[in-house]
Amino acid sequence: MNTYKDELSRSMEYLAASEKTFFIGQAVSYQGTAMRGTLENVNEKKLLEMPVEEDFQMGVANGLALQGYIPISIFPRWNFLLLATNQIVNHLNCLGELTGLKTPPKVIIRTSVGSETPLHPGPQHVGDFTEAFRQLCPNLEIINLQEKSLIFPSYEKALCRTDGVSTLLVEWGDKYGQ
Repeated sequence: MNTYKDELSRSMEYLAASEKTFFIGQAVSYQGTAMRGTLENVNEKKLLEMPVEEDFQMGVANGLALQGYIPISIFPRWNFLLLATNQIVNHLNCLGELTGLKTPPKVIIRTSVGSETPLHPGPQHVGDFTEAFRQLCPNLEIINLQEKSLIFPSYEKALCRTDGVSTLLVEWGDKYGQ
């Protein structure tokens, strides 16, 4: 029986098989977050390590999408993703209107509600801003991956959709070890 982390790893391998995808973020090429462990079977040429500059990272993802790629922009915790709010709310969420394209380019965003066990990392690492982002980004689909059975179908949908809607997938750090 696959674990939560196994399903995430399987999903990342599936995404990596597309010639259009790139994984960008902090600790995608180097150890440092639990999410890195789900990228172990992804070809290193698909991994673009970014500086700790979340707004810039999301801007790069938007630019890659405009060039025909499907970037998977990884923010290890919601609290880090908050620093990319400008690019998500004012740009990605509005790409259809800004470009005039019937089917705007899409980005897959991956984030997590931080793990509270075995050690609580403090309030700046365990936020869950799912509902706030649903209000801020009516043109994005935001999927809460509370159950492992949702993981693969949700990532598959995010990659295969043809409606130009970007997808933000919310993982749960405490489930990685289950």
